[in-house]
Parts: sequence; C-alpha cells; structure tokens
Amino acid sequence: MNVDRILRRLQSDPSFGPHLKHVETIPAVAGRFEEFPSWTHPALRQAHASRGIEQLYAHQREALDAALGPNGFDAGARAGDVCVVTPTASGKTLCYNLPVLEAALRTDGASKALYLFPTKALAQDQVAEVTDLIGRVTAIERGLDLRCFTYDGDTPPSIRRALRERGNIVVTNPWMLHSGILPNHAKWVDLFRGLRFLVLDEVHTLNGVFGSHVANVLRRLLRIARHYGSDPAILASSATIGNAAEHLARLAGRPVRIVDRDGSPRGEKRFVVYNPPLLNAVAGLRANALEEARKLAAHVTARSSGGAAIDGAPEEDATREHQTIFFVKTRPQVEVLVKYLKDAALKHGRDPESIRGYRGGYLADLRREIERDLRGGKVKTVVSTNALELGVDIGSLDVAVLVGYPGTIASTWQQAGRAGRRGQPSLAILIARSWAMDQYLAEQPRYLFTASRERVTCDPDNPVILANQVKCAAFELPFDRRRDLAAAGGEEPGENPRTAFGPRRKDLADVLDYLAEDAALLHRDGDVYHWAADAYPAEDVSLEGEDNDDVTIVRTDTNTVLGFLARPASIVELYEGAIYGHQGEIFQVERFDYPGRRAYIKPVVTDFYTDAQTDTDVRWLREDARAERGALPQEQGGGSLFDVVLGEVDVRTVATLFKKIRFYTRENVGGGEIHLPPEEILTDAFGLVLSESAAKVIGLQDANRGGGLRGYASLLRQLAPLFVRCEPSDLGHSVELRSPHFRRPTITLFDRHRDGVGLAEAIYHGFQDLLDAARTVLDRCACELGCPGCIGPPDEVGSRGKVTARAVAALLAGDPKAALSVIAGEDAR
Repeated sequence: MNVDRILRRLQSDPSFGPHLKHVETIPAVAGRFEEFPSWTHPALRQAHASRGIEQLYAHQREALDAALGPNGFDAGARAGDVCVVTPTASGKTLCYNLPVLEAALRTDGASKALYLFPTKALAQDQVAEVTDLIGRVTAIERGLDLRCFTYDGDTPPSIRRALRERGNIVVTNPWMLHSGILPNHAKWVDLFRGLRFLVLDEVHTLNGVFGSHVANVLRRLLRIARHYGSDPAILASSATIGNAAEHLARLAGRPVRIVDRDGSPRGEKRFVVYNPPLLNAVAGLRANALEEARKLAAHVTARSSGGAAIDGAPEEDATREHQTIFFVKTRPQVEVLVKYLKDAALKHGRDPESIRGYRGGYLADLRREIERDLRGGKVKTVVSTNALELGVDIGSLDVAVLVGYPGTIASTWQQAGRAGRRGQPSLAILIARSWAMDQYLAEQPRYLFTASRERVTCDPDNPVILANQVKCAAFELPFDRRRDLAAAGGEEPGENPRTAFGPRRKDLADVLDYLAEDAALLHRDGDVYHWAADAYPAEDVSLEGEDNDDVTIVRTDTNTVLGFLARPASIVELYEGAIYGHQGEIFQVERFDYPGRRAYIKPVVTDFYTDAQTDTDVRWLREDARAERGALPQEQGGGSLFDVVLGEVDVRTVATLFKKIRFYTRENVGGGEIHLPPEEILTDAFGLVLSESAAKVIGLQDANRGGGLRGYASLLRQLAPLFVRCEPSDLGHSVELRSPHFRRPTITLFDRHRDGVGLAEAIYHGFQDLLDAARTVLDRCACELGCPGCIGPPDEVGSRGKVTARAVAALLAGDPKAALSVIAGEDAR
C-alpha cells in the first residue's frame, strides 16, 4: 500500500483536506539483531529457521538470557522472572515460547507451562502460533509428544480431561483460572507438579480492580503450585508503560527483570489527526465522528480510486484492496458502522461479506471465523471495539482508523499498531469526536507523540478484594497460621512482614479471623482455618468487581442463542423496543426477562437505531479526607473558595428513556420509556464543594446558571483521564446546586467500579492540574455559548452556560477578580 498516495487523496479532497490537523511521520527503524544462544536446542533452531527466523532481535536475546541464563535450561534450577516491555509487533511471543519449549525438549515433555491471556481472541491466536511451532519441532524431534490446549468457556467437556492429563502447555484466561482451574486443582495435579513457567501476556491490562483481583488469583496459583512442589518462573510481556517494574512486582509479588530496549525493525508509519468540520461555528457543533468514518472508508478501504492517476502518476495499487481496521467505542457503534460499510459495498459491487464486525457478546464460533478470515485475507475491513486492540496477529493490516481517542496513550498506540505488523508502511488516523478530551488533542496533537509513558496501578491488598480472594483460597487449601502467616523467605524486620501468600501478616490474620468469627465461612481448628460453607466462593467473586451474571440473547424466529451481554450493560442495550445489531443485521428486543437474564429479539426492517438515556443519583456516605482551598477577598465575603473532599458514595444509575435515531441523517424520529431496575454500587469519589460566598460571586443561586456548572463538571470528567491515566468510562460525575450532604454547590467525580480503584484519590491529590487544563480549554475554545468541544452545546447548558463555566474555572484557579470580570462582561453585553 502506498501511504503517501492515500494521504494525497485525503489532502486534495475538500471534504477532508482542511480538517487534517496534524500528520506525524514516524520513520522506519532498522532492527538490531543477535544470534540464537548457543544452548538453543537444535530442533528449536531448525523450527524457527523454517519460519524464516534465522536471528533474534536484541531484546529477544536479552530476554532469553535473563530467563535461562548463559548456559541454558537447568533442570535443577528455577528460571528467571522476566517481563518484555516493547511495542506491538516486536516479537514478544518468542521471548516466552522459546524458553517454554526449550525446557519441554530438555525434559522429554515433563516441564509444563500455564499461559494466561486477557482475552479469548488473543488466547486463540497464541495457541495457533505455539501449535504451529510445536508441529515443526516434533517433525524434527520425532517421538516427542508435546501438546498445547486451550482451556476456556468454549472448550468442550470431552477435551477437558485430555487437556488436564496430557497438556504440556495450557492456555487460559484469568476468569477460567479463577473459577475453573484453581478450585479444582486436584484434577490438575500433573500440571501443578510439573509447572515450571507461568506466562502472563499484556500485563498492562491487569490494572485497577481487575488487576487487583488477578494479582490475588496469581497468589492463589503460586500457593497451590508450592503445595504440589513446584515454583514456576514468570515470563511476561506488556505494552510500553512507565512503571513496569513496580507493576510486575505488585502482580507477581516479587521483583521481575524488565527488558525494554526494543531491537525490532519498524516500517514507516503516518499518523494523522483528523478533526471533523464544524457544522455550526456559533454552537461549536462538529460532524459526527462515526459518520466521518463512514465517508473516510471510501479512501482507506476497498480498491484505490479505480486506477485514477494522482499527481500525474499511475495508481500502482489500484487492484489491491487495503485491509483496514476501524476501532469504535461501543458495541452498538460496531453494528451501525458495519451496516454503513456493507450498504456501501453493495452499492459499489463489492462483497459485503468481506466486511465484518468484532465485539464482545458474539458466540465463540463466530469470533474464531472472523479471526481466521482476517489472517487469511478474506475479511478486508473489520470494525471492532477494543477487543482486537491487543497483540492478536490478524494479518497484514494497512490502515487503522481510531474513531475517537481510545482514552489512554497506551491504547492509542496499541490500536494504531494493528496496522503495519509486517514491517510495511502503514497509516493510522485518529478521528476526533466532539468530546472535550478529543478536541484538546486535536488542538494539541503533540501530546500524542511526546507524552510520557503511562503508569498502571493495582492494589491487591485492597481489603474488600483481599477478603473475597482469601475466601477462594481457603476453599482450595486450608490456611495454617504457622505456615501461611510466616514471612516470605523467612522473617524480615518489622512486626508486619509480607507473608508467603502475599498480604502482610496482620492484614491476612485479620481477614482470616473475620471470615471465621464474623462471617462464619471458615472453621478455625487451632492454627488451621478450613472452609466451612456449602457455597462455591469463586462463582460469586467477579474479577471486575461486578456481578457475574450475563444476559442471554435469544433469536425468537429460530429459537437460537445469538450472543451474550453483561447485565450492567443490558439496561441501555436490551430494553424492550431497543434495536440490536449483529453483523449488519437488525433486530428488535421483543421482551426482556430481566430477573431470568434473557432477552428475546426478532429480525426487523427499520431505518433507525436506538440510544438510551440514563440518570445517575450520587449520595455521599462518608468523608475520608477534606481540605479547604483558596481565599476570597473580604469584600466578596471572605473565607475559602472551595473544599476538596475524598470519600465513599452510593451511586444509582437508572435507564429512563430511549431515542430512535435515523440511520445516516441522525434525525430523532421518536422514542419511549425504559422500565428496568437501577444498577447500584458503592465506590470512592472526589468532591469539589464551592463555598457559599464563592457561589454568590458567580450567581449560582440563579437557577439558569446550573447548566454552566453541569457543563464544567462534564468537562472535568472528560479531561481527567489525561491526568489519572484511565478510560473515560472509568469515571462518572454528578452535579448538585445544593448538595443534601454538603448543603453547597458540589461537583462529584466517582470511580465507576465497585469499591473504587484509586482514581478518586489520584484526582484528590492532583486536582489542580485538572482545573488548570479545564480553564485552558474554556479560554481557547472559540465558541460563544458552549459546544461539545468544551462544556456541551447551548441547548444542554443554557444560554449562560459558557460564561458561568468560565467564571467557575477562574474562581477555582484562585482568581475571583477574573470570575467577576467574566460575569461583568456578560452583563455588559
């Protein structure tokens, strides 16, 4: 694919050219190569050579030496713990496959490995990779029987016994390890006795609540391994993050060597930031990003423009279809864009089956088919959520289109890196949405290329998470105070050392005593705690901090299951009357049996899709920290400007109404009410509470200024992920002109995860940077009354919304004179 030609087409097209805000050229990089270690088994060396791998990248050699040492595998010694932190498509897979197979070859298959992948798609892809390598090795080393199996929810029962008894490499995911393997470890004796390697892929995804749970699942795994006499080494990989050593130490419970000097070659990549045109300059309304993606597809998918010459030169790749991936934010957006692209394909005589959607909720067979057809080239265009963001090898993609900022720099480069994996020139296009965060990046695109590596966090000692995971561990093996409360590696200084299990001694003792004395789930017999309940605890402990129940989607005309959807998402996607898309087909929800977790859908012909609205009610329960900030002059009443608060809140979200949106034109053509129970969580929150005097300065007692405060709060929520490194969906917000708890105007930003993941605390300690960025956006935005690029359009925030938000921003920056000036300027007009 000629990237320059596509760019010239876009630049010369009056619909797109003026709105290409930035083009970054990321130059090609030559690789740094080294030889295979001298200890590499001849069969492994030959197997790699048969795949065209005669040398290693420098970081691959460093990782192999760190894992197995200068003399190679030693059956009497434990391998080293290593994590490779290099960009996508840099050959990280070899860094763990080669040591695993080296050990298997040197022990005649007695060495076992457990591979842990965060998604089923990635697991299936890696199974195909390692199975191919095993096939090449065993063809050379005849008589050796090595087997790799996948163990997940799609594995047939008939395969599971063979897997337990004969699997040298077992590939699974955190959920199946948590609820399937560890509680049934007695059936996996052969695996645990021979377990020498634990492979953790894409560890940057193991963060927040999910990562905190997974860290405890790993504690349980290592505890069971020790019970059977093994001590596996950890071989891990990650996208580029800023605190890999710290993060791996938290996950693994011990130091892990980091290899992060990338030696792989890179093809040239052009990264384009595209800001859709303004439709209404006064209101700040821009063209919809999904609609722009549909129009952009004509340039970056299918054939080039019919062989037309560009700049007088023949179109070299006119007969070649570009293989393209579109990343969108939600499942409904996948289906809408797939419909658009299939409609366009039919109109222009192309095969609509070469266009597919990919998202959570599809059945396993469909996912496998799409992955296979992507690798084989049958699928030319795929529209995906972030389900295909991770290191799945899905073929020689040429173009990646990101419909909206993914939320983090790491995710941005993971998605952009889906194109160009074979070293060929590639193109990535970020289409900015009207959201403030996207517009911030559209105006300051250098942030994407100069921002420091993001840090990821997890807290395996979170009391709630720890208590739930200790329940699961106690079910698996009794806890013995003499053994399990002993310090890891012997006694260490201090009265509260870390235990062999992982938590600190006092924390673990407190949890065990609570579960025995208060919860009555454990029975204490001297120094030993036994599981005493009938319940199977892992079934009730979700790794995401949410309930485990999914909704089954049933197609009524064929009485077949079409897919699944997590219950929290069902209230905005599966209410009665909702339009449900599936691979370009359109269905409508006839009935939603919420208590029974089943939605019944029928195929329909319609020209609209649906979009649900929700209301969120936040109630403060507890304050953990509070501080006054700023000061008002005496003539404005004196006292502080505002308080910042950290605490716990109860959040209730209810779906209220839905709109019918016409395809293509986006007209609102009707709607209806939604009648479903609310979703409720307890979580952590950051509160920004204005003083009574400050509220009076900017006239917040005037009801028609409430829209400005709501718009300002929305702006804070949109910008916060740039500073606390999270997904936009991880945060929610609420605004009260007179909070029942504080009795003052209050903005609340809360973690949208049960029990919190530390985001509120991070905002509490770094709120000033967030307030400064919000003021910058408001001052630089050219709209007069408000727009989606700052606080929202005027019909949402009111005619005084922009002025109010600017006054609030000035006030919170400690500049009450500027706030008064803004209000005075409005009065003067």
